[in-house]
Order: sequence, then structure tokens, then C-alpha cells
Amino acid sequence: MKDISKLRTFAFISHGGAGKTSLAEGLLFLTKVTTRIGRTTEGTSVLDFEPEEIKRGVSISSAFHSYPWKKHEVFFVDTPGDENFLNDTKTTLQGVDGVVALVDAVDGVKVGTEKVWSFADGYELPRLVLVTKMDRERADFFKCVQELGQVFTGITCLPVQIPLGAEDDFSGLVDLLDRKAYLYEEGTGKFTPADVPDDLGDVVAEWREKLVEAIAESDDALLEKYLDSGELSGEELNQGLVKAVRARNLAPVLCASSAKLIGLPQLMDTINDLLPSPDDRGRIKGRNPADRSEVARDPNPDAPFSALVIKTITDPYAGKLTIFRVCSGTLTPDSNFQNASKGVKERFGQLLTLEGKSQKPVESAVAGMIAAVAKLKETATGDTLSEENNPIIYPVTPPLPAIISYAVEAKNKGDEEKVFAALSKVLEEDVTLRLERAGQTREAILSGMGQVHIEATLEKIKRKYGVDILLKTPKIAYKETIKGKTKVQGKYKKQTGGRGQYGDCWLELEPLPRGSGFEFVDRIVGGVIPRQYIPAVEKGIVEAMEKGIISGNPVVDVRVSLVFGSYHTVDSSEMAFKVAGSLGFKKGFLECNPTLLEPIMLLTVTVPDEYMGDVIGDVNSRRGKVLGVDAHGGKQIIKAQVPQVEILQYSPSLTSMTGGRGSFTIEHSHYEEVPSHLQEKIIAGFKTDLEE
Repeated sequence: MKDISKLRTFAFISHGGAGKTSLAEGLLFLTKVTTRIGRTTEGTSVLDFEPEEIKRGVSISSAFHSYPWKKHEVFFVDTPGDENFLNDTKTTLQGVDGVVALVDAVDGVKVGTEKVWSFADGYELPRLVLVTKMDRERADFFKCVQELGQVFTGITCLPVQIPLGAEDDFSGLVDLLDRKAYLYEEGTGKFTPADVPDDLGDVVAEWREKLVEAIAESDDALLEKYLDSGELSGEELNQGLVKAVRARNLAPVLCASSAKLIGLPQLMDTINDLLPSPDDRGRIKGRNPADRSEVARDPNPDAPFSALVIKTITDPYAGKLTIFRVCSGTLTPDSNFQNASKGVKERFGQLLTLEGKSQKPVESAVAGMIAAVAKLKETATGDTLSEENNPIIYPVTPPLPAIISYAVEAKNKGDEEKVFAALSKVLEEDVTLRLERAGQTREAILSGMGQVHIEATLEKIKRKYGVDILLKTPKIAYKETIKGKTKVQGKYKKQTGGRGQYGDCWLELEPLPRGSGFEFVDRIVGGVIPRQYIPAVEKGIVEAMEKGIISGNPVVDVRVSLVFGSYHTVDSSEMAFKVAGSLGFKKGFLECNPTLLEPIMLLTVTVPDEYMGDVIGDVNSRRGKVLGVDAHGGKQIIKAQVPQVEILQYSPSLTSMTGGRGSFTIEHSHYEEVPSHLQEKIIAGFKTDLEE
């Protein structure tokens, strides 16, 4: 593998259900890596092997494999297409040099394809497009080509092949550049070259002319020759096509049927010919961890070793598996490296390449390869590994924001420690999951990319770690405050024989501006309450505020002034004044027109133009206030302030409103008063809970 010009590393991307895993299984079979075609539906796939994937029939996690083809070694990533697991796709795309985007010949370009295509745009990845499932009923190649042109305007999508027949009659393809037909023996991957059928002559001529023009337009010298002579040689077309694809001006469109193994050999040829080697991608930029200056590495096997960690897999038996893209240099089992991101040395034993659910020990991994090592202690997804004497840190993409949250707790008492140990393992594996302890409600909140994402995570925890976890709707962190002023006495007097208890204080309560918190003012003069008892009064008030008065939620934005009082030389104590302060505060709070505050979130929704009205109407129905709308890249960005309680389950609502084409982020903004009719329900609910 010293000749990295013969190395290709790419990813299959698409919406869920377009057939990425089936296609990959077909390629592995044709290249004799596997002896039979695995099927997700039967649980025999070497790529979708987790029980959660088999149950749902979708890829949940990126899978890695490789195959040899015509003196090339080709590494690929089979990425998830379901929107619940797209962050895994986004993260692993940092480790490839190109993509093959799949489009279902029946369904066309779906919203998931748009999302993963935008990830490829962000990483500036060259791409091929494959129209799959050409053998299915209602398959329509040219409709897909038309949709590609309408949806992806930044890059020209043009066929380099056209299909011979469709549906049950799909039997092969025509290569537009060499003007040859390839007729397939169904289910074998074997084909015979033939002349283009007469009835396709005009169609081939039309699409070939469009392709030649697009190739010529991507290179000034070719364009000049084409305009002068009206034609280009086969060699010029091939070289121009390579250049256009790698410059991301052109995305060639191919056709195939994974079920019939038609078109797969030509796809593998095209991957070898058009997608770049690591060398073709050029230098990779990063930063020196010592001074943050920019440094770069050549993707050369003889350069200093560096790698970017693109995935982590944890297993209760095998431990942690760290998967990385080698960016420069060569790694061997007797090498050493450090985690440059954290500044710590790491030790490893075997060096592995991935073959779906299994791994194979290898003697070396060179620039461009995806490899793995086990049991690194400090390393996580997104970290950079490098030689200690030549450190570099590569930039990493931030994870997609979590959009749905649940409170989690152990189903069985006594399992709390096991639950959090299991969750911490899963958090290492899945960077989109977030676990935090809500400060006010003390609930453990697990956030993720969607309902299915959270459910699949809990299924995996139960299977791997034997722990059951319950999901609950998170409690809303309401606050209590006051709108009026009062002066009130708090007096605690107890005589039980022997020494009694006596504390007496007068308090003035008044509201503070929103967000001010709590203010205690000592206005005692003349020693009517001795100095040592004054902190006890404040402590009593603070404890009463934490537990709340009307709804069990903390009190905020209140100033309490201690203005007068009395004491007993024998019976007074800190305890007595603490109780007096608490009693006085509770009594005064109820006299000051108490009210509830609710958290208001800043909701930012990004949608295509045609859904803007529906989304704004929905925001208004949720007691939201639209702050403004901005246009960006053909989409509308709506910013609004919405009560948290109204958008706990916003994700499925937005999906149904926009057909999955909308996205959103949420962050805390501020607190506002709850409308009175809702306050009554919240307070009544609190009283019911207390009685129970």
C-alpha cells in the first residue's frame, strides 16, 4: 500500500431505504470478499449487524469495509440515512475522499439526500450519483436525473450511462462516452459488450452531447478546442471528466440494480477512475497545539504519522475500539503516538482494519486508509492522533444539535449506578447524545436526534449492559416570584418546659427586575436583633425560597429587608430566628400577589420558502412570538421565542409540517410570566401531588 495512487476511500450516502447497504453487500460479493450476499431483512448482512438495525431494517451506525478491484484497494463507509442517525454520517464523512450518493429510481431525490449532500458540500467532497433499484416497478432514471438538476444547483448532475430498459426489463446499460452497451446475465455480475440498440441512438446522442459540453466547459483549453472543432478525443474526454469531478463541477450519474447485480462492475471502475486518491486531495491543514499556528501534512506514507478519530465503538467485552482516518504517514503495530488534542500518550497493541462487524489485524496503515486500534484510554471521537515530536490537531465538525430530550431513570431500584455507567459508555460512542443533570428539577436529562435515536440507544444499553431505563417527559423548571410589596412579622415562640424558643423578625418583601435573583438587606438598628442571629434569618428565607411556596418551584427576583424584631436573652437562638425568617417569608409571599414564571426558549427554524407560513402559524399557536425571518441559501430562517412547555415534542410536528425538510435548534432565552389560566392548572397539579 505504499502506492497510495491506487487507494480509494469513499462513503455511500443517501436518504434511508435507498439501498446503500444492499449495494455494498453486492460489491463485496462480486469482489469475492464475501461468499454470499448478506441481506439486512434476513439478519445476514455483514454491515448492518446490530440487533437494533436488524429490527428496524435501517442502518443506525456507520459500517466500514474494503474490497480489491483492478489493482486498487478501496475502503468504504456505509453511512446511515435515517434522520435520527445522520450525525454519524456527518462525522464519518471527515474520513473519506469522495462520496457515492444513491437515489432510489422509484422515490427520486428525498429530503434525507438533500441533508447528506449538504454534508458532502461542507467537506468539499467530489461525488458520483447512482440511481439504484432500476429493476423496481415505476423505476424512472430520467425523472431522477431531472430532479437532481432541480435540487442540486451548485453542481451539474449528468448521466455518463443510461439504462437498457427498466423495471423487470432492466438488463444493462449504455456507456455514453465509449458508446457501447453492456448486457448483463441477471444475478451474476457478468456482462457482454454490444452495440447500442437502434431505438436508443437518438437518446444516446442527445445525452452524450450534453455530457461532452459539460466536460468541455470545466476546462478552458478543452472548451476552446471544442468550440473550434466541435469534438474532443476519447482521451481528452476522460481526462476532462476526471478533472471536472474532482473540481466538484460535475457529478456523473450512473444506474444499477443491486438485486440483479447489474451495473456494479462499471460503478467500481468509475470509483477507481474518477474519485480522488488521498494524494489527489492534497495537503491537510491543522494547527500546532503548542502555539495554534497553522500547519499542514502531506498525505504521504513517508510523512510524520497523523490521524483523525472519526468513530468510537464500545463493547462490554472487547472494550473500546477507536476508528480513525490516517491523514499522513504510516502506522505500524510497533509505532507510538500521542493524542495531540489532549496532550497525552496512548498505547495500543494490534492495528486493525474493519470488515463490517469483524476486524482483521494488519501490518501497517498508510495515509488514506481507515483503521482501528483497541483500548485507548483517553481518546474520543474528533481527537487527533499524531507523532509526539510532530504534533498537529485537525479541525473537527461540531455534532448536530440534539433536538429532543427525556428525563431518564433506572426501572429497577438499585440500578442507578449501572444506568449512569452504561450511559457514559454510550456517550463515548455517540457524540450527539447529551446527558445532563437539570439543576432545579434534579432530573437526569438525555437529549438526542429524535425519538427513534433515544429508543434505539436504550435498547442497545439493555442488550449490552443488562439495564432497563425508563423515559419520562422532563419537568419544566418553573420559578415563583411576586408582583406586590408587603411588610410582615415572622414570629416563632415555643415554651415546652425548660428552655424555650423565641425569634421575632419583621420583613419587607418587594419584587426585583427579572433575572435579578435574590437580595437580602439588613436594616436592623439599635441591636433589636443581635448580630449573630441575622444570618439565621436570611438562611431561613433562602431555604423557604428553594422549596417554593405555591407550586414547589424556587422563588426568584425578590428583595427581602429585615427591618425590626425582638429577642429573648435566654430563649432566643439561631434555630429560632431561622424558623421565624422562614415563617415570615412564607406569610409575606402569599400577600404579595405571587405569580409563576416559565422558561422561554429561542427557537430557530430553517425551512424551504413554501413552509414558512405554516411554521409561523404553528409557532403562534404555541404562544410563541416571531422575532424575525431571514432568507439564506434558498431557505427561510425563522427566529421565535416560545415557552419550553409548548415545544418539548416539536421535532415530529415540524417533520410532519415540512415533510422532513425543516430543521431547528433550541436554546434557553429568559423567563416570562405564565398566563393566569395555566398557572391555576400548575398550582392545582402541585397540590394534588402533595396530597398523594
